[in-house]
Amino acid sequence: MPAVDAEPKVTPGIVAEHGLTPEEFERIKRILGREPNFTELGIFSVMWSEHCSYKNSRKELRKFPTTGSNILVKAGEENAGVVDIGDGWAIAFKIESHNHPSAIEPFQGAATGVGGIIRDIFTMGARPEFCLNSLRFGPIVASSGGRVGPPAGDTSATTEEQIAKNRRLFTGVVSGIAHYGNCIGVPTIGGEIYFDESFEGNPLVNVFCLGALRHDQLARGAARGVGNPVFYVGAETGRDGLAGAAFASRELTEESGEDRPAVQVGDPFKEKLLLEACLELLASDAVAGIQDMGAAGLTCSTCETASRGDSGVEIDLAKVPKREPGMTPYEILLSESQERMLIIAKRGREAEVREVFAKWDVPCAQIGQVTADGMMRVRNNGTTLAEIPAKPLAEEAPLYSREARPPTAMTVSDRPFHDITKIDNRESLRQLLSDPTIASKNWVYRQYDHTVRTGTVVKPGSDAAVFYLREANKILAATTDCNSLYCALDPREGGRIAVAEAARNLTCAGARPLAITDNLNFGNPYKPENFWQLREAVEGVAEACGAFGTPVTGGNVSLYNESPAGVVDPTPTIAMVGLIEHERHITTQWFKNAGDAIILVGEIGCGLGASRFVRVHHGRKMGPVPKVDLEREIAVQNATRDLIRAGFVKNAHDCSEGGLAVALAECCFNPDGLLGAQVNLCSHGSVSRADDASHRDAATVDILYNEAQSRIIISVAEGDLEKVLSELSAKAVPHTHIGSVSAENLNIAVNDDALIWPIAELHDLWFNSIRRAVESDSEPLPSL
Repeated sequence: MPAVDAEPKVTPGIVAEHGLTPEEFERIKRILGREPNFTELGIFSVMWSEHCSYKNSRKELRKFPTTGSNILVKAGEENAGVVDIGDGWAIAFKIESHNHPSAIEPFQGAATGVGGIIRDIFTMGARPEFCLNSLRFGPIVASSGGRVGPPAGDTSATTEEQIAKNRRLFTGVVSGIAHYGNCIGVPTIGGEIYFDESFEGNPLVNVFCLGALRHDQLARGAARGVGNPVFYVGAETGRDGLAGAAFASRELTEESGEDRPAVQVGDPFKEKLLLEACLELLASDAVAGIQDMGAAGLTCSTCETASRGDSGVEIDLAKVPKREPGMTPYEILLSESQERMLIIAKRGREAEVREVFAKWDVPCAQIGQVTADGMMRVRNNGTTLAEIPAKPLAEEAPLYSREARPPTAMTVSDRPFHDITKIDNRESLRQLLSDPTIASKNWVYRQYDHTVRTGTVVKPGSDAAVFYLREANKILAATTDCNSLYCALDPREGGRIAVAEAARNLTCAGARPLAITDNLNFGNPYKPENFWQLREAVEGVAEACGAFGTPVTGGNVSLYNESPAGVVDPTPTIAMVGLIEHERHITTQWFKNAGDAIILVGEIGCGLGASRFVRVHHGRKMGPVPKVDLEREIAVQNATRDLIRAGFVKNAHDCSEGGLAVALAECCFNPDGLLGAQVNLCSHGSVSRADDASHRDAATVDILYNEAQSRIIISVAEGDLEKVLSELSAKAVPHTHIGSVSAENLNIAVNDDALIWPIAELHDLWFNSIRRAVESDSEPLPSL
């Protein structure tokens, strides 16, 4: 029986405070054959939290396709999935969230999110190459609107006070991401940002990292080899991040500010030294296993490595480097201080380990050894404090299928949208391009060093980031995607569209999609409506991944994303990676030359349900969500990719938020020089012959701003036009020659309307919208 002197007595109240149910406590007693002491209870509480065990989501995650001929490490096997890219090279990548910490302390919450995902990648033996991020915040400009659920006529405008808070969260998170990534020298080269009332008080901060490695460099997080020494390396342990995994497994409340100690504090310079030391040691073949101390800190790294290795691990807390005096064993085990790793070295190689970490000036201490009895055993100066079977602790948390029920207040309208208000089609495009969700994110990415490591080929701002892996001589494209509004109104269709759009963005960059990692951001799973959303979205994502042949390599589940204001819109973020076979296939979204022909691959489409137009102009979240036909989507993408590889395509850009008009404008915003377009849509659209003014206006809006799926705008040289049209016809892919690139102005003729916008004016609205919003506070932010 482990020592229990001076520890609090374990009572039903203490058990409840640790987030464990009476049934779970009984299960713990059966595993131990006795009652746990306070330290053991804390260990179980973090390991069986949703954040670590996925006890409310694991059954759903089993629905994902996870295998493929190119998958070297499957989802759930290690810290990150690993995918073969040919010629003996592979990539390790993953996305994770740091939502709750960022809501309480945006700078450190976001910064340590970057640090944590980078550690997951170099733990696999891969050198981190680049990061992406997917971010969600409350509105940063005044607008009407609301959460999904109110009757169609209701709105809930965000107050100025809340807008100011949203701006502070937004700017704090961006600063934290920039600080950590820039200092450690890993470029942030792309991502996405959405703004919506549902994220007030609970922003979403999802960070993706990708690293490259040779097949023979792959490292594993398993404690194998009885008698092998266990080393603690990295920053000293403090009280920051205490029980952060448990903090992330409950809703945010008015009192959540008191959980500030659960937010970790990061040091990117220490992590840079740790990264280089770990990669050097891994190259020496002195390592039997390696594990990041992330969620649940020393507890998780110890029991997970033992469980994976079918072994035990014994550690002595007296040997753990500490930066604060008087820390209890409970605090040491549950601290989530950053920049720490657990290394299982090969016996007899201890001196090499110490030498490498001394060279890099990184703390290093031998704290234990691998054992044969399958136990996680924690001592303190020789006194046993905890003794738990490692495999049940790490792998046998109870799994639940919660009650699932569709929400009763989803707003779906079958009535025409033209009767909502009088529409000014010229002003509509200006407003949409000024909407921070659609507007340029240059204010954000100019704060990121996206050129460090000199591999960035396509800089932030196009459909997908493109990066050159110099050592492997491979070109990768990567993107993050999810439309939370679609998922709020129809989570299954929203999940399917998230995968389809991610693949579409990679196709537009000239890439063949390989695999995905996902971050599932949802509310409290004990609420039936939330669990229904999770289940529906997972099944939608799984269906689309199966269709595209893009296995899920791993990811993160973040539940309990709720604040006193309500639950966030469900957001199953998809991060997808693709391979570009030759540099001549690299394609961006911007028009290149005046006189080139513009082709819409796909259909004109119709239906304003769930569109950004209705959201921005009328403050409503109304369905129905556009449907994606996966067979047609794949045909459109394959045809576009074939045209790119044949050398015909000058630019390619997907139609998404804001519809065709927004996509055309974005094509004109070439960073090397603005261009225009002459577009004729007069003979297209199912309602183009409307015979009265109001219906004609509505028909125009429908054509310009519907968000029908499976649509890509491409431009080709005028001399190649007939050949391209013939190729598309031969493949039976819908397409329309809609106009040509011009030197200035965006001219769109539709339903007897000749709409003209000066491109310089549209570009100014789009390019400067976010900067103007965040600098409108009383204390302007530093200019870039």
